[in-house]
Amino acid sequence: MVRLPYLTVLTTLFSYGLLFVFGQMRDLFRKILDLPKSKKVQGYAPICLGLEDFYTRRLYLRIQDCFGRPIASAPDAWFDVVERYSNDNNKTLQRTTKTTKCLNLGSYNYLGFAAADEYCTPRVIESLKKYSPGTCGVRVDGGTTKLHTELEELVARFVGKPAAILFGMGYATNSAIIPALIGKGGLIISDSLNHNSIVNGSRGSGAVVRVFQHNTPAHLEEVLREQIAEGQPRTHRPWKKIIVIVEGIYSMEGELCKLPEIIAVCKKYKAYTYLDEAHSIGAIGKSGRGVCELLGVDPADVDIMMGTFTKSFGSCGGYIAASKEIIQYLKHTCPAHLYATSMSPPAVQQVISAIKVILGEDGSNRGAQKLAQIRENSNFFRSELQKMGFEVLGDNDSPVMPIMLYNPAKIPAFSRECLKQNVAVVTVAFPATPLLLARARICISASHTREDLIKGLEVISKVGDLVGIKYFPIEPEKAHAEEKLKKVE
Repeated sequence: MVRLPYLTVLTTLFSYGLLFVFGQMRDLFRKILDLPKSKKVQGYAPICLGLEDFYTRRLYLRIQDCFGRPIASAPDAWFDVVERYSNDNNKTLQRTTKTTKCLNLGSYNYLGFAAADEYCTPRVIESLKKYSPGTCGVRVDGGTTKLHTELEELVARFVGKPAAILFGMGYATNSAIIPALIGKGGLIISDSLNHNSIVNGSRGSGAVVRVFQHNTPAHLEEVLREQIAEGQPRTHRPWKKIIVIVEGIYSMEGELCKLPEIIAVCKKYKAYTYLDEAHSIGAIGKSGRGVCELLGVDPADVDIMMGTFTKSFGSCGGYIAASKEIIQYLKHTCPAHLYATSMSPPAVQQVISAIKVILGEDGSNRGAQKLAQIRENSNFFRSELQKMGFEVLGDNDSPVMPIMLYNPAKIPAFSRECLKQNVAVVTVAFPATPLLLARARICISASHTREDLIKGLEVISKVGDLVGIKYFPIEPEKAHAEEKLKKVE
């Protein structure tokens, strides 16, 4: 958990307070000046109320050039970022025909499959010729190809579950599956830092939702014991079912789930376990099988295993792996399976090919090399950032490493200065994170060479000094090395 120094809290709150006060003053003056011109449509309420879009107008638009940057190439270790400009103080951005080649430290391309691959790409092209770009149908009405059934069997074998089902979108996998699994009379106990797709899926289920402190099995047990004792609201009847939802790697923290302890608590209180492995499947574990393999957990102890193909496998879509009975039930009840267009055949083939490379079924050991590379790259980059004095969240082996920025002025400053030096980073702020916990989220790939990582570290270190985000004292060895490097330069 992040422990903020009082000075950092005060300066961050003061900065947001200034932005809020001046934003309100500008809104007031605009209202007064526009009063003679305003024409209210009789009988209609305004679609966008002032306070509801205040954050967007007065905070986000000022730094929107740091977000949504278009790229003009595959999201490989290096990619081409399209240059943009604004003539109206960042209210609108215009694209140019120029591009800048940047080191990519923001994409989820964990194993490097998002770019051309000697095994995957030819097979994807062949599937495009044979099956076309899309199925133009849902899974139950002409949207199931031979590739879809092959991938479902392969995913089930890969994660160690009896069966699996595919969905065309990772976000929709959570938001559509959770309401299909539990409803009124049920209880969902969710980690406080679970992804928005889990939050929306839980809210839409009609079940009662309770939250436990992030990655704290002891608090989970407290919540479970209390809720079981109290029962359903008003009636106090026993819960129809209880599901505990956690993530393998938390996308904004880069932290590994304490899965063995959480499963032990769930078993003790007869609660089902739902594991979201969007960022962990394919990226961690000796053979890429995710957090269960890394932490020595038997997949049979996890009732529902969810994952996406948008990260380690370089494709799109998601999956649910569980018992045959659960998968069969979902095929007859889940709206995302019954009414949404199925994954495109080339996207399915990409995942099939990527998993075969990971498993070594392509006849090479490239999969093992990629897994070793991302583990080595992630641990090297994290340790070097910490030596430099940055506050880095997360655990070893995780390819996600947030660098804490805190102050709102440091969000655009860090992003823009890195881009000037040809390093593309992703900055994240409210509402994706709590107001005071803005950060830059670094994502490492197996496609990064050691030279790429050193280049990224040098730039981030310089920008960190410039912006003032090295919150911890620099390690003596690192300080001596940096002084020596400056003398050589």
